[in-house]
Amino acid sequence: MAEEKTNAEKKAAEDALLATKVVRALKVRKTYMLGGETLHALNGVDFSVQRGEYVSIMGPSGSGKSTLFNMIGGLDRPNAGRVYIDEVDIASLNSFELAWLRCHKIGYIFQSFNLIQVSTALDNVMLPMVFAGMQQADAQEKAARLLGLVGLGERIFHKPVQMSGGQQQRVAIARSLANDPAIVLADEPTANLDGKTGEQIIDLLRKINKEEGVTVITATHDHKMLVASDRIAWIRDGQVERIQNRDEIEIKEGHARVIK
Repeated sequence: MAEEKTNAEKKAAEDALLATKVVRALKVRKTYMLGGETLHALNGVDFSVQRGEYVSIMGPSGSGKSTLFNMIGGLDRPNAGRVYIDEVDIASLNSFELAWLRCHKIGYIFQSFNLIQVSTALDNVMLPMVFAGMQQADAQEKAARLLGLVGLGERIFHKPVQMSGGQQQRVAIARSLANDPAIVLADEPTANLDGKTGEQIIDLLRKINKEEGVTVITATHDHKMLVASDRIAWIRDGQVERIQNRDEIEIKEGHARVIK
């Protein structure tokens, strides 16, 4: 009886642990054919993110950083291994189910903003809600609230051409929150911004992470992003080299050094 109870407790502990992981990548491999040669973009990657974490994926160009990012976002499928979002195996989903998951579970922030240039900030933020089937009036009200959250309450009827790069990225952040996602994926969100504006965007992402409880995963070259991160995953040659907590790294402008 004692042994049965111990096994039951172990099972409960394992279930509780899984419930806290919003992303799990297990032995993920991705290969491409390039000029008759096989390129191993990801080579057996294990990676997980706890619910509510802020994690940055760092690595040089060609390291596999963007490929891993796309796997987590359901934008690509592995040749081998599994990627789970909220314990759902992405590879097991059909195209309709995958589209639903991307719409409802994941918010995307792109380096180039990807805003519709002829639409207002309000319409850009409303768009994912309309796709999800929300009523127009409800979507409009929520979009206005989200734009207020990112500091653009007075610019909801402005079009991207009337905004600075930082303001456009704020619109993109508001749009990423449209359908209350479990995860926000930010792909080089500060790359097209000046240093000061980039810091403001980093602060905003961290604020949303802490106050809204949204898991944030960034793919970045910007060492300033590491200051806001709970953990940093370093990827090279298609493999996760190491994963470190923020307090294990000394960060200076353009440089990060391991201290533990």
